[in-house]
Order: sequence, then C-alpha cells, then structure tokens
Amino acid sequence: MDGIVLLKEDHKTVEKLFKQFEKAGDNAYATKRRIADQVIEELTTHTWIEEKIFYPAAREADPETKDHVLESIEEHHVVLWMLSELKGLDASDERFDAKMTVLMENVRHHVEEEEKEWFPGVRKAMGRNRLTELGEQMEAAKKTAPPDPLAVPSA
Repeated sequence: MDGIVLLKEDHKTVEKLFKQFEKAGDNAYATKRRIADQVIEELTTHTWIEEKIFYPAAREADPETKDHVLESIEEHHVVLWMLSELKGLDASDERFDAKMTVLMENVRHHVEEEEKEWFPGVRKAMGRNRLTELGEQMEAAKKTAPPDPLAVPSA
C-alpha cells in the first residue's frame, strides 16, 4: 500500500473513533473509555510510524517539507502528552471529555494540514514506487510500535 494512502486510512480510522466518542452519551463512561483506549493505541502507532519512517523520507525527497515536518513533530508532542494523560484518567473524571475534545481538535487540525498542505508535494517528489516501499515499511513497523505514547520520540 502507498505510504500516504496508509496514513490517510489511519486518519479515517481515528476520525471514526472521534465521531463514536462524540455520539456516546454524557454518562457512557465505559463506552468512552473503550473508545479513548482505541484512540490512544491508534494515534501512538500512527505517530510512531510517521516519525520513524515517513517524516525522514519526506524530508529527504522534498527538502521544502522541512518546516511542515518540524511543525508536525511539535503537534505530535502535544497530542502524545494528552494521550498519556488520557491513558490514566478515569472516564468519569470531569476533565475526561474536555481533554478528549481538545485532543480531537488538535488531531483534526494536524490531519488537515498534512493532507491538504504537504502530502501532495511529498507524493509528487517521491513517486509511486517509493511510496509503495514506504507503505510496506510503515505497515511492518506498526507491529513494533510501543504501546506507551511517551515512548514515541517527539513525546
């Protein structure tokens, strides 16, 4: 699978989880906890493969992405810390929904920037074969991603 397609599929998976969270009732603590745990797992793995494989390759293929990559890594830092806080927070805590809401806002902003502002340039710079190679590497790396958000380098 093409590396950018893989990342976009991850984005869609997380967005579906966000929508499920938003539709869960105010007192649906068990449901919200389960969804939050899935979000933590998905985003931790996603940031791991981006930082370990995709971002370095993007910078190499298209040096103009340097600022985008650096900004994305800083956005990851914020998201990973929020994930680590959510991991240990009871779903009935009054801060839980607020923290998830801020997380969702941050991730949605990040996804929009990646997909609209710099993925097209990276796609053009890399070409199909390189993106397919990257996709295979990222898919394999998902299996070795750490479960702890704070184990991702940008955290």
